[in-house]
Amino acid sequence: MPRSLYKQTTPHDLRVVTNDAAASRPVSPPALPPHDIQFRVRYAETDQMGVVYHTNYLIWCEVGRTDFIRARGMSYADIERSGVGLAVSDLTARFHAAARYDDLIRVRTTLADVRSRSITFDYVITNADTNERLVSARTTLVSIDTNGRLVAIPAAVRALFAEANSDDGRPAR
Repeated sequence: MPRSLYKQTTPHDLRVVTNDAAASRPVSPPALPPHDIQFRVRYAETDQMGVVYHTNYLIWCEVGRTDFIRARGMSYADIERSGVGLAVSDLTARFHAAARYDDLIRVRTTLADVRSRSITFDYVITNADTNERLVSARTTLVSIDTNGRLVAIPAAVRALFAEANSDDGRPAR
């Protein structure tokens, strides 16, 4: 499993994001760069105490993912118009700290893997003002046709992610 670019500041604190772990690793061929979006926590996303309700972080992952795809040159609506959908087949999330009303949030989305029928994304959600890590998440999406059957990801969609390499340097499968 690839090492994270982010390291713990203490053995038990995963909340503060740093980026000096990369200096100790050998340089590998560049993959697609991460894609960042920022926004403020809206009142409707919080509970009565002003704390973000946990399911909103998953919605923020979707916003990050669709914006990542759009930045590569195609909207998710365009993908659906081509006759396929990308359905979430696996999702993991680890909650490190809570966001609150009006916090400035950053969602960093990174393409982790592309296969013939699936795409995996990693997310780091942080407080953009303090750099405190709020959530680490990963989703795997599978390509399905209009009947819900697994199908190969169309060539035009795969081309959006053509620069991504697997960990061993081979092109994504």
